[in-house]
Amino acid sequence: MCDIADRESVDRMAEAVRARHPAVKVLVNNAGVPGRAGFVDADAEWIEQVTRTNYLGGVWCARAFLQALEAAAPSHVVNVVSVAGTVAAGTSGLYTAAKHAQLAFSRSLAAELAPREICVHAVLPGFIETEGFPQYAVHPDWMHRFIGSPEDVARAVLRAVDRNRSEVTVPRYYRLGTLAQWLFPGLVARAGRSPRLRRPA
Repeated sequence: MCDIADRESVDRMAEAVRARHPAVKVLVNNAGVPGRAGFVDADAEWIEQVTRTNYLGGVWCARAFLQALEAAAPSHVVNVVSVAGTVAAGTSGLYTAAKHAQLAFSRSLAAELAPREICVHAVLPGFIETEGFPQYAVHPDWMHRFIGSPEDVARAVLRAVDRNRSEVTVPRYYRLGTLAQWLFPGLVARAGRSPRLRRPA
């Protein structure tokens, strides 16, 4: 067992893995917790937990396995981020902020590790049905056709590594949300505003 939000726990796990596998070809940082809460409603402990797990967990894993990745170079780090890392809308600010940080970390780490022959990739899923993120239960029926599966994400991870893609969005049409955020940030912010925060007519 390893709590990736705990740096010492990550270091202990990595030490045990490196003892058996001193060279690691691929590291996939996929652990995460939901953060369906806004800044106003969330307590301080949950803010810290979401940030430690969804952002710092990947940081600690990359540090802990750096030596093993170098030993296997050319090697790969895959950070499973989220489309939420590119779109700031709605009231899930804790999750969105952590995923923004994770994506920025992936991009900067890619440049830093390139001379060491370690490729860094970011996979950005949209809504994916998993035990920890039960999408069907929280979204209306008409949205179910847009909900993907863990197998979709697994294929995207393989595609990122096999084709040396720096960023892969899954499903691909979620790129429209990213594009909308870049081109129309004000419109995206208004569309995702909580009803209780809307100004009266």
